[in-house]
Amino acid sequence: MLRNGTLSYRGGQPASVEGSVTDLDGRPLRGAQVEIWQCDEGGHYHHPGDGDRADTAFQGFGRVAVDAEGRWRFRTIRPVAYSGRTPHIHVKVKLGGRELLTTQLYVAGDPGNARDSLWRNLPEPAREAVTVPFERASDGWQARFPIVIAI
Repeated sequence: MLRNGTLSYRGGQPASVEGSVTDLDGRPLRGAQVEIWQCDEGGHYHHPGDGDRADTAFQGFGRVAVDAEGRWRFRTIRPVAYSGRTPHIHVKVKLGGRELLTTQLYVAGDPGNARDSLWRNLPEPAREAVTVPFERASDGWQARFPIVIAI
């Protein structure tokens, strides 16, 4: 079960998504923020185009500052597919007022990947960089998504 303030979200499969943000030399990108957003278990986002179908107990968005080692972590759900898209989580990295990266994190081995137009049209090295395994953990699923930024 996930908590969103006083709300409990019992949908989906709990997952931890974590990683680090470093520069090309492996130095932590101090001061960076990582944002994620994703749909709920029913495939609905909290935005006007999706009406009010999204589960209000699922926050669908998170923002965290990296720690001194550049690490970040979110407790969320394993991403799910929705009409026309394979499971994914949107990820954005900011530093101060600058947006350094906007991408999507995909689930390794998901059969929907090959049918997803965005994933399918990425060059192979880019696909490998944004597609990570979700592995079983004692508290659900776990995925590691290291982010390297050229500054």
